[in-house]
Amino acid sequence: MSKRRASDFSLMIATILLVFIGIIMVFSSSYPEAYYKMNDGYYFLKKQLLFGIIGLITMFFFMNFSYWRFKKLSKIIFLACIALSFLIFTPLGVEINGAKRWINLGFTTFQPSEAMKLGSIIYLTSFLARKKEKIKSFKKGLLPSLVIIGISCGAIVIQKDLSTSATLGLSLMAILFIAGMRKLHIAIMGILGTAGVAFAIYLEPFRLKRIIAFLDPFKYIDTIGWQVVQSLYALGSGGVFGLGLGKSRQKFFYIPEPYNDFIFAIIGEELGFIGCVTVIILFLIVIWRGIRIAINIDDLFGCLLAAGIVSLITVQAIIHIAVVTSSMPPTGIPLPFVSYGGTSLLVFMSAVGILLNISRHTDLDRS
Repeated sequence: MSKRRASDFSLMIATILLVFIGIIMVFSSSYPEAYYKMNDGYYFLKKQLLFGIIGLITMFFFMNFSYWRFKKLSKIIFLACIALSFLIFTPLGVEINGAKRWINLGFTTFQPSEAMKLGSIIYLTSFLARKKEKIKSFKKGLLPSLVIIGISCGAIVIQKDLSTSATLGLSLMAILFIAGMRKLHIAIMGILGTAGVAFAIYLEPFRLKRIIAFLDPFKYIDTIGWQVVQSLYALGSGGVFGLGLGKSRQKFFYIPEPYNDFIFAIIGEELGFIGCVTVIILFLIVIWRGIRIAINIDDLFGCLLAAGIVSLITVQAIIHIAVVTSSMPPTGIPLPFVSYGGTSLLVFMSAVGILLNISRHTDLDRS
């Protein structure tokens, strides 16, 4: 066990800046809906600010919580995440906007799929670190990995949340690639994953409509293409410098829940191209520092855990921005650290806390 050093300062500051921008943009984009539906324009701001503070405490806690302990606790964490996923089918499960993906804790709601993201990454990296000599084996490497990914993604798919499941699946496959699994085995997993997504789309007609809307959103501007078109209007009207903070037009009930799945569009509208580039640069700093940490850590578990966390942040950020810019079919994926959502914010800030703890055991430039 190496001597602990200072945490990666650049990673910490970039994360805090993203959370700060998120709190501001959640307030700006949610004010109309909060005012007219909740009779309190500060409703979403207060909740996001509260979870931002709790998330900061959580991040600092995990920054000082030795990441090696997760290797011993991985199975318990994974089983707990599975149990949480099935709680949505009990009386504790609540339905919001036609989807039953939340658990009612009384004082707030909790989204178990967000916990499953981090829990499955911890468990898969722990498994691969223990079986590093058998990663290339079909029977002892590929099949157990398929089971872990199948259970992780399946626990989310049963909540009818295909986009989150696909995001997690891509992140877990990235871990397998980094761990050194045979390319043929990864190709097999990719084929199985693609087939699974295609089957899920076939079972739910509304998902097929989203693909149709992506191909020509302006043709269906009054129906299935509405969200995408309004998002493009927001980005286009923002120009280089934006309309100004708080001056978005699309947040006035043109884009549904603009503070969540389409918050990047409001950033583009109010802060312009400059604001979008700033957010992207901050994400690139987080990704770059995370990659540096994964490369420089001597421990295989730490390397794979860091790589898994970075993969999740990267994949989810890319999908969110791609959806908002109509570069892929629309789907409900929040922007890490920025979009409204207490569970998502807590999980991602906890993940960065783990990443910061791993950085304390590496020999790299922390400036």
